[in-house]
Amino acid sequence: MKDLRYIDNMATLELHTDLCVGCGLCTTVCPHGVFAQEGPKALIADGNGCMECGACARNCPVAAISVNPGVGCAAYIISGWIKGKDNASCGGGCC
Repeated sequence: MKDLRYIDNMATLELHTDLCVGCGLCTTVCPHGVFAQEGPKALIADGNGCMECGACARNCPVAAISVNPGVGCAAYIISGWIKGKDNASCGGGCC
């Protein structure tokens, strides 16, 4: 989803491809299509689309994904929809 963005290159998302078994769960559970399956492994196809919800990490059976939920501030994205990007805030002191 190219219209859901916080600040480029801020997401804490990491994919440890050496641990990835290619199950595809990350591609299934990610609400923003951040992951793609390429051959036997997943890859991060749109890292800036990550809102750090943590669904991918919670569902990875081999802990190949790490993310620090909240740093990317999904609340900021929602606030931007409501107030406009110039007036958006996350309300949690992160921005």
